Amino acid sequence: MSLDPNISGSLRNRLVLTLIGGAAILALLLFFAVRNYAAQVAQQGQDSILEASVSSILDAAALRDGELQVDIPYAAFSMLTTPADDRVFYAIFQDGELLSGYEDMPILPGAADGRWSFQSGEVRGENIRQVSASRTLAGLKKQTEIEVALGQTQDALSETLDQISRNAALLGLVFFALAAALSFWATSATIGQLNRLTTSVTRRGPQDLSPFRKPVPREMAPLVRSLNSLMGRLDQSLSQSEDFIAEAAHRVRTPLATVRSYADATLHRVEKEENREALRSMVRAIDESSRAAGQLLDHAMITFRADHLVREDIDLVALIRELVQRLTPIAEMKDLMLSLVGDPSVPYSGDPILIQNAVRNMIDNALKYAPADSVVVIEVVANPCVQIKVSDQGPGFPPDEIDTLTRRFERGQNAAGTIGSGLGLTIAQDVATAHGGSLVLTNQPGGGACVILSL
Repeated sequence: MSLDPNISGSLRNRLVLTLIGGAAILALLLFFAVRNYAAQVAQQGQDSILEASVSSILDAAALRDGELQVDIPYAAFSMLTTPADDRVFYAIFQDGELLSGYEDMPILPGAADGRWSFQSGEVRGENIRQVSASRTLAGLKKQTEIEVALGQTQDALSETLDQISRNAALLGLVFFALAAALSFWATSATIGQLNRLTTSVTRRGPQDLSPFRKPVPREMAPLVRSLNSLMGRLDQSLSQSEDFIAEAAHRVRTPLATVRSYADATLHRVEKEENREALRSMVRAIDESSRAAGQLLDHAMITFRADHLVREDIDLVALIRELVQRLTPIAEMKDLMLSLVGDPSVPYSGDPILIQNAVRNMIDNALKYAPADSVVVIEVVANPCVQIKVSDQGPGFPPDEIDTLTRRFERGQNAAGTIGSGLGLTIAQDVATAHGGSLVLTNQPGGGACVILSL
């Protein structure tokens, strides 16, 4: 079996790509945020200058002897001077008629008295930023409205934005480079914790199943907790296996030693009557050895299959009916009858080998203690939960020992003189536990034992 894991990608590379990708997105967002903010500030600055220029023109307008006079101040246009020599367009209207300036300079909607209207547009093929405002002048016998439209190209603004964009791009690149370097450093520091944990596991000896005690980051706590839990389960499993093997060896060797001792006695007393009793004891010991060995193997098999449970869709009634048919000859030899009752069909998803093994031990246990000419009842029901009940008319379980009879090699006081190894009910309980159920031992009110396997 290969010990190499199924590798899919690199955690380090995934972290680096994720962090670098995030840094790239942040760098782009930084670039556009700086550029948009700079564009807003620059536009507000140009609008303020245009507003001041229009204000100076409106302030210079006056009615003298009923005639409108507009003396455009020099500062009104000089303040619009830029390093890029932006062009300036203007138009002055009196009561809707062009008084001075460019006739294709429109008055923007919403430019009423005391209000300002800004808009970006195009005049004579030039992209301009335009502002419009109006003012009402009143004389002795006359009232007139003067409207001013002023526009300026945005060459200087574009150059300023291009320079800001280059600086923002440079700032974004520097940010991205620093973020990428930090990503590699952070990834190495993070993976380093896993590497140290890996080294700690690798350096452990095969018998060292103690939990990890060194401090670990909070994010690694579930992993370390799982490892500690696994170590604990392995330690417990090894301890149980060692105890089981030792006890099993003792259980197997003792009957064989008995067979050997009786065989030796028989060899020395071939002509004596008591040899027949020795032979009967030897047969009994052989039966006990065979049964113990068989159940030990069954228990080992069930322990393995329970750890690697493979569920199949089965009909429990059909499964138990097949088992009952196989055990019927054995029951008839003991003058017993097996009766299968309950639901006609009980579908279930589980391990058929484990379930059949458990029920076989339950039935075998009932056959050992049931009196002759009685009936062992096997009932399979689906409600309130999936259950398999085996009932006999024997002496029942000792009330003071009923809670301990599912332990390995544990037998009741009434088992004296009956062949057994104390593993039958243990096997049944292990199967129930593997399927998420339970095994319940009870005594029937009318007498007899009842074992309930719930799945």
